[in-house]
Amino acid sequence: MRVNHQIRISPVRVIGDDGEQLGIMPVEQALEAAETRGLDLVEVAPNSRPPVVRIMDYGKFKYEQARKARQAKKKQQHVQLKEVKFRPGIEEHDLEFKLRHARRFLEEGNKVKATMMFRGRQVAHPELGREVLSRVAGELEDVGKVESNPVLEGRNMVMVLAPRK
Repeated sequence: MRVNHQIRISPVRVIGDDGEQLGIMPVEQALEAAETRGLDLVEVAPNSRPPVVRIMDYGKFKYEQARKARQAKKKQQHVQLKEVKFRPGIEEHDLEFKLRHARRFLEEGNKVKATMMFRGRQVAHPELGREVLSRVAGELEDVGKVESNPVLEGRNMVMVLAPRK
């Protein structure tokens, strides 16, 4: 944004500090009007013809903008990707234990990466791993939805679950 003497194009459309239009006038006259009020002349719409300038307290304006940006940053949600690892021959209790963790992650608003790890000859039977992962998806469908279906990548099968809104 151009302020005060940085504004070169003349004439300009001037908006007063109370929001009323003061009309189209030369930059010098607009600067004079701003200085008599103890305020700054700020270019708000440089691409319009004639350019629109506003009489305002530029320091206060910048402060308010920074404050709004901080508030917006504070309110934004940070989504992390949490990982839960499984094996094809996982026991019932172990599966339930890991499902509780995955459920908690989804309820907190994080994504869950369910990884099925194959060892040795287990990779010859990916359907066993896919069965376990489909059971995981079924158990967690009330709090999460499948974002990416199970995909075999080397010795691991990966599925991503996202929280339901």
